[in-house]
Amino acid sequence: MPVVLDHLVVGARTLDEGVAWCEATLGVTPGPGGRHALMSTHNRLLNTSSDAFPRSYLEVIAIDPEAPPPGRTRWYDLDDAALQAALAKGPQLIHWVARSPRLQTHLSALSAAGWDGGEGLRAERGELRWQISVRPDGRRLCDGVLPTLIEWGPKHPCDDMPTSDVSLQSLTMEGLPASAMSVLQPEGIGHLPVSIKVRLKAAFSAPNGRVELASHPL
Repeated sequence: MPVVLDHLVVGARTLDEGVAWCEATLGVTPGPGGRHALMSTHNRLLNTSSDAFPRSYLEVIAIDPEAPPPGRTRWYDLDDAALQAALAKGPQLIHWVARSPRLQTHLSALSAAGWDGGEGLRAERGELRWQISVRPDGRRLCDGVLPTLIEWGPKHPCDDMPTSDVSLQSLTMEGLPASAMSVLQPEGIGHLPVSIKVRLKAAFSAPNGRVELASHPL
């Protein structure tokens, strides 16, 4: 059961900074997103679907200053001091989320291989229903290369998300351990061996031309 890219995650200190980054970097304004009451975060979304990565999008996410404390550690390391210091220098690619046809099966297999992906939490917003893997400590494993897993219900966000002039052309990951690779078998993604520079690299076709984003270990 291979996984495929669902969406890329760009972290920002504030959502306004994330929107400004998207406009300056890609040449487009991201569309509306929503609030995550469980995590006290909010986001903006941009459809980046392409022939290589159908039903894919970019999520710009930040801590929601109007939300009460979540009572738990936020996802994607957003509460981590090192990541917060990095985002203070500007928004950046920090993670990817993989679409799974059977999330619980993948989580069990990852656990057996020595990787704790967390638990599958159920969530919904409007007509959308999904399960997403969340660790209690909010950590991104392998510097964000081991993906968060998501399993959507009948409807996917891209079904109603406006198309954009931005399309994801390629995604390369470096440093996904072989034990996790054998469980996830990610499709359509280039792989590089483990090194000190564990990271993701994404290339887009955009109004600003070819744009490449990279994530780096903290």
